[in-house]
Amino acid sequence: MQKKVLIVPLDWGLGHATRDIPLIHELLNAGCEVVIAAEGKHAALLSREFPQLTILPLPGYNIRYSQKGLFFGLKIIRQIPKIWRAVQYEQAWLRRTVAELGIHAVISDNRFGLYHRDIPCIFISHQLLIKTPFGGFTERLLQQINYRFIRRYSACWIPDFAGEPNLSGELAHPTSLPPNTTYLGCLSRFEPIAGVPRKYDLLALISGPEPQRTNLEQLLLAQLQQMPGISALVVSGRPDQAEKKEVAPGIWQVSHLNAKELNEAMLAADMVLSRSGYTTLMDLAKLGKKAILIPTPGQSEQEYLGRYLMEKGYFYSVPQHQFTLAKALENVKSFPFATFQHGQDMEAYKKVVADFVKTL
Repeated sequence: MQKKVLIVPLDWGLGHATRDIPLIHELLNAGCEVVIAAEGKHAALLSREFPQLTILPLPGYNIRYSQKGLFFGLKIIRQIPKIWRAVQYEQAWLRRTVAELGIHAVISDNRFGLYHRDIPCIFISHQLLIKTPFGGFTERLLQQINYRFIRRYSACWIPDFAGEPNLSGELAHPTSLPPNTTYLGCLSRFEPIAGVPRKYDLLALISGPEPQRTNLEQLLLAQLQQMPGISALVVSGRPDQAEKKEVAPGIWQVSHLNAKELNEAMLAADMVLSRSGYTTLMDLAKLGKKAILIPTPGQSEQEYLGRYLMEKGYFYSVPQHQFTLAKALENVKSFPFATFQHGQDMEAYKKVVADFVKTL
């Protein structure tokens, strides 16, 4: 009997949806029927990648972000009651959905309420240690809460490598791990392709939650138009739209690219500019691309990853309030850009998924 697997990404930027794409492919390759639950941009993105699959409407946590990074942490704390209500809702929703659709297993990408006592349920996260602007006590408290939820799942899958080198540092390598933990390696939908011709000096990937997505987009477009002679492609991270335009000679802007198009665009660019969102970092590492990272202001996880990976020499990182494109492009000329090398472990997730399906 064909096994029916429900997969649900967190609505915290598009990265959770995009990093689930290779998992969905492996589940389909293993003969599973895959059902997705998502709304908004995440549903739009996944429906473009998998038009044949059923996508159930499930409200996300709908986190709102501050206009200024300084107030990011306080704004998140104020929304904890809303997150808790969403977790309770998705618990009740899951019980109904499993009974109505005959779901055999669940893969929850960092959504806390999608566990079920009667079927295997997997929790995916690279943030076992959750960074906050306040550090210390708040991080330890959040880790305890995080682990309390993770223990309700059958297993925890971590999209990173168990040892060195790794991409997440202490986020996914804390002193103690939850039980039944497995590292997936690099969870990226992209593949190295030989012979892709060079087309761009710069590929800019604009992503993340509002209003900071728009803030970065406007900042970058204004600066690009002051740099004659540069060839650039700006991908605005809006899969719910379909727009392509030349904003200045040699500078193109598109609302969205599918996986194949974005894979080729990354390979065709000399330099990538992006947020330090974790899924993007895995894509960059797998393709061996040089990148300028601009962490989302106030988002402690991205700020930590930017510092950590710059110290390792993998990527160049600069805070948004200090960012000037011309200066960043000049500085990267002397940056070492160490290559992230991890052999065949890049696709360790394929065996993990295959072994999981055999247990259903």
